[in-house]
Amino acid sequence: MKNILLLTLLLTVFTTVVEAGKQKNTTKVASENILSSLTQKQWIHGSQDCNTNKDPAIEVFQYSDSSYILRQSKCLNYEAPFIYVLVGDEKILVIDTGAIDDVEELSVYKTVLAIQKQHNEKEQGGEREILVIHTHSHSDHYGGDAQFIDQKKVTLVSANADGINDFFAFEDWPNKPTTLELGGRSITIIPTPGHQEEAISIYDYQTKWLLTGDTFYPGYVYIKNWHDYKASISRLTVFTNENPVSAILGSHIEMKSSAGEYYEIGTTYQPQEASLVLTTSDLVALNTALSELDEPDKVALERLIVEPLGFFPKLIGSIVGLFF
Repeated sequence: MKNILLLTLLLTVFTTVVEAGKQKNTTKVASENILSSLTQKQWIHGSQDCNTNKDPAIEVFQYSDSSYILRQSKCLNYEAPFIYVLVGDEKILVIDTGAIDDVEELSVYKTVLAIQKQHNEKEQGGEREILVIHTHSHSDHYGGDAQFIDQKKVTLVSANADGINDFFAFEDWPNKPTTLELGGRSITIIPTPGHQEEAISIYDYQTKWLLTGDTFYPGYVYIKNWHDYKASISRLTVFTNENPVSAILGSHIEMKSSAGEYYEIGTTYQPQEASLVLTTSDLVALNTALSELDEPDKVALERLIVEPLGFFPKLIGSIVGLFF
């Protein structure tokens, strides 16, 4: 009798372990499939003749139940920035507002409201607060801010040093990150100056995305402060060694699908775009190349190119930054 009971217990434990393994493998496969859909995603990419272009002003890609990527039309603005919307139980985080301030033609705010409504109806919950932050203070990342000003239950963090420091209250910029809670969803904010003084990167523990703005993306990245940038890339590399990262996602695509080739600034038609997704291997490759340089110099890799700004572009950028 005891042997029968023992055998039954062992069979129960074995069955439980097998089922847990199957569930884990199923979850892993589903996760790989959804990431593959993002890696292979073909975004709206403009037209040879924008007068005949019929793309939506904003393309909305739903990655998961609560994670969205928006891309603005290249025929409306060649920058065609990506905007990220992460939904928590209490807050909706909007990362950047794009390049265009035309509320009627290209309303990021209305798009976010539609996402908010969808989740409120699906979950029958209260109306979430909308929190808007920026990866940095270049105009193609805060162009849509006016749409959010004075709106109900919206917190808009200004895209400048005062706004960032007041809201995030960094204890040791740029060495120490800080965190945000969206309600059941944790976010880490990592200082990454270099491309621009107030640049930050965002890590989402739910998707395992590392969102890097214009600090690291498949394109031609211009660097304002070279030594700050080297330190930022080094910190990001350390962070990815300590935290699982499924994808590194920036704010633009400028590279072509052919390794090392890119579209010139101002291009409004990019039919052979590279993937938006970069990997930790790409980050490590850049960090290694930068660490071998004693002085600022161009770094050309297969999936991105990094180059220091000259004196006059840096001067113009600094002057413009005094007024915006």
